[in-house]
Amino acid sequence: MKQKIKIAIAGVGNCASSLVQGLEYYQHKNSEDAAGLIHAELGGYRLEDIEVVAAFDVDRRKVGQPLNKAIFARPNCTTIFQQELSNTSVTVEMGPVLDGIASHMERYPDDRAFRLSEAEPVAISEVLKASSAEILVCYLPVGSEQAVRHYTQACLDAGVAMVNCVPVFIASHPEFAEEFKKKGLPIIGDDIKSQFGATLLHRIITRTLGDRGVKIERTYQLNTGGNTDFLNMLEQTRLKTKKISKTEAVQSQLDQRLADENIHIGPSDYVPWQNDNKVCFLRLEWRGFGDVPMNLEARLSVEDSPNSAGVVVDAIRCTKLALDRGIGGPLDAASACMMKHPREQMRDSDAFAALERFIANKME
Repeated sequence: MKQKIKIAIAGVGNCASSLVQGLEYYQHKNSEDAAGLIHAELGGYRLEDIEVVAAFDVDRRKVGQPLNKAIFARPNCTTIFQQELSNTSVTVEMGPVLDGIASHMERYPDDRAFRLSEAEPVAISEVLKASSAEILVCYLPVGSEQAVRHYTQACLDAGVAMVNCVPVFIASHPEFAEEFKKKGLPIIGDDIKSQFGATLLHRIITRTLGDRGVKIERTYQLNTGGNTDFLNMLEQTRLKTKKISKTEAVQSQLDQRLADENIHIGPSDYVPWQNDNKVCFLRLEWRGFGDVPMNLEARLSVEDSPNSAGVVVDAIRCTKLALDRGIGGPLDAASACMMKHPREQMRDSDAFAALERFIANKME
């Protein structure tokens, strides 16, 4: 019998909710009638092979609750596409708070914002060891630099691989990358791309315009949403690495970088009634043949968290393949394909081809 891929989750928010729902949903679907999977099977692993064995949060409505209940607790507001979940023995445990909760959250209603639990934080590395987790999926809020680094160190101490879905630079940080390599632990990061979201659309258009010989002069990407991610990002001091991550994801597709004043990419506003729906407003201006000015405007509307989970399920399985093969350190092909801020940026078509070679174990 094939072994399960045992994962731990840091941050039981909307993204974790979509992931856990999806692990159940696809157990009742076959690959012919199930939409939304990039790979129904990846390296011999299917979604039913992924098992959550530990979970951490700091919200009082989630800590101490069974995971299958906690993922539906407020302030989570993502689409519920799998209401019935298998019983789980996993109880959400109290993580360290550190910089995980922005101070402005207390000014917003209970059902929209984080509310701190009074439980004592557990020792993350000890829980990881006791649970036999192989991979930690990090879903902490944007701007949680100290907290993400705390979980990162716990992974290194416990011998656990990592999928870093947030824009705190770990896989793309030289020192952390080297530590994971030394420990023989794979890591994919940083800052998850959606299955088809604003960053991917912006990159595709940008790269295609460049390939067609035009000169891009300026561009913006404005995003609004109503989940806790957008509420959290109202605090501008938490956005430094997020803006770097999203901006570099697009700049990397340009033959010639745009000046800072000619490119603006990032979250723009919190609209509570949008819930987990994210709306992107995109504009590009360029000069074509004869230096004639032209422009494009687009609007994209997506459900943010399922859009993320569709990529995370592949990131988990790629990390497991690396564990099986004894590969440590950042997985560059997977990171370039799945993350906004990988250690090595690639064109999306090249990254996907490299990922397929990695899955087939045909890397040079």
